[in-house]
Amino acid sequence: MVWNSHRPGFGTTTDTRTERTDTDLGTAVQEGRGSVTLKGSAMSLRRERTLILALLLILAAASWAILVWQSRTVSGMGMGLTMGMGAALFLAIWVVMMIAMMFPTAAPMILIFARVQRDRGSFERTFGPTWVFVGAYLLMWTLFGGLSYLGALAASGLAQQVPWLMLNAARIGGGILVLAGLYQLTPLKRACLAKCRTPQDFILTSWRDGYPGSFRMGLSHGIYCLGSSWLLFVLLFPLGIMNIAAMALLTALIFAEKCFPLGARIAQFAALVLILYGALVIVEPAALPLSGASM
Repeated sequence: MVWNSHRPGFGTTTDTRTERTDTDLGTAVQEGRGSVTLKGSAMSLRRERTLILALLLILAAASWAILVWQSRTVSGMGMGLTMGMGAALFLAIWVVMMIAMMFPTAAPMILIFARVQRDRGSFERTFGPTWVFVGAYLLMWTLFGGLSYLGALAASGLAQQVPWLMLNAARIGGGILVLAGLYQLTPLKRACLAKCRTPQDFILTSWRDGYPGSFRMGLSHGIYCLGSSWLLFVLLFPLGIMNIAAMALLTALIFAEKCFPLGARIAQFAALVLILYGALVIVEPAALPLSGASM
């Protein structure tokens, strides 16, 4: 399509293609692509966003169902921080847990990533790179799960050698609650949370093209989310790694921090609650329901 325009001092100019700036994402969406109309493109984008969101929510719902079912078998499992699970089973449950808890909170970022893929002209390559991004994001949390498992094994082994640790497991859990609350107030927490709360800024500063770029961006976003929430997940060990109520509360907190307008304030309020509750547990250990998660 040819557009004629008049500019003072320059006469009439002719453009063969026009661009509009997407002010939300800072990307340029090219229009006038032959038979592909803007209306048709927008409808296709909405369908893709709906499909991606539906898949994320279906995976999250299925994972919650698995976790609820698995939690009912806890009585037949071992005691301790890892509840007697081997590495393979622990990591499998951890991945399911991350899908259940983190996919809903990461959905805004994932949908914007898919939109930018579309806007940059990747009309035939939106779905694939988006799931590469999701896979890399999940991989980062899986690696953290592996480190957590090793740390839990080391702590359990140390507790067997030092009886005082076993006798004061609840108070140690209270200390972890206080530590998690204090971390909520640190500059590192605020910086990582800010990245998670502003998907547009992350996209603008971290964009990489192609499948390798999508993988790298997924890892990068995973690092920011890990930096924001890692100590909240450590709380699952003293509270019980299969404690469904604790998982639900943490999911709600992380979602509110990342997606609500007052997310930063919510993080500060959570810090106060964690510190006060941790102090209470240190004074009165019975206030912490260990749920079979003693060392």
